[in-house]
Amino acid sequence: MGKKMSGGKKRGEGKKMRIGLLGCGNIGRILADAIDREEVDCSLVAVFDQDIERARELATQLRRKPDVADSIEGLLQDTDLVVEAASQDAVRDYGVKVLDSGKDILIMSVGALADEALFNELTQLINKTGRRIYVPSGAIAGLDGIKAAKTKGIDSVELTTRKPPAELGTTTDKETIVYEGTAREGIKKFPKNVNVAATLSLVGMGFDKTKLRIIADPDVNRNVHEIRVVGMFGEFNIKMENLPSPNNPKTSYLAAMSTIATLKEINSAIQLGT
Repeated sequence: MGKKMSGGKKRGEGKKMRIGLLGCGNIGRILADAIDREEVDCSLVAVFDQDIERARELATQLRRKPDVADSIEGLLQDTDLVVEAASQDAVRDYGVKVLDSGKDILIMSVGALADEALFNELTQLINKTGRRIYVPSGAIAGLDGIKAAKTKGIDSVELTTRKPPAELGTTTDKETIVYEGTAREGIKKFPKNVNVAATLSLVGMGFDKTKLRIIADPDVNRNVHEIRVVGMFGEFNIKMENLPSPNNPKTSYLAAMSTIATLKEINSAIQLGT
């Protein structure tokens, strides 16, 4: 289940949620297809991408043709929730506009929230407007356990991410640590590879207290995330071995699935988990 930053206002009951998709790349396509196949009880009413031809191409491939917006204002016109599936830059460029327009936003490029100034501005807006920010669990499991543990105190959170060297922009013939330090600094150095670290930081001890190790490993063909959490509850360890998303090896397929699950959860009358 994803993390929810909320100002407290709820969407009206009985209303079919209208989705505006920000970003029409590989992940955006997976989400659009899921909505189009009615895996989620909502409507994709508009799509927007900096590459308008890519947005038009996606729209033509769907049975229920969404509008193709030529600006963020166009995307916001008839939507309840904007799903960001573009980039950290998109969150920085449009996140404030989305909330300020009275819409909710689901953020996939959660690494953008490591920017303290942006995070504070978004937080102030949700407190002011009553809108919501949704952050899916993404490519990791165990967030419910961390949220529960946090109620009595967490002593440490450590994440070790292991990926093929090419995905980290390097070449090596042996296991090599390419980064070790705080999650905040790691996100700056590897912005396209650390959404897991960002989500973990938001749920747990924050960006400056979450320890991150990134390893380039030529012997792996999957994205591997190992999480160790210690606190008053005891200790738990989680290991995820995620297959890459189709057509984009830098993104976990589970991340797209998690977003679909979050959309279902928003619509669900029964809230499961912590």
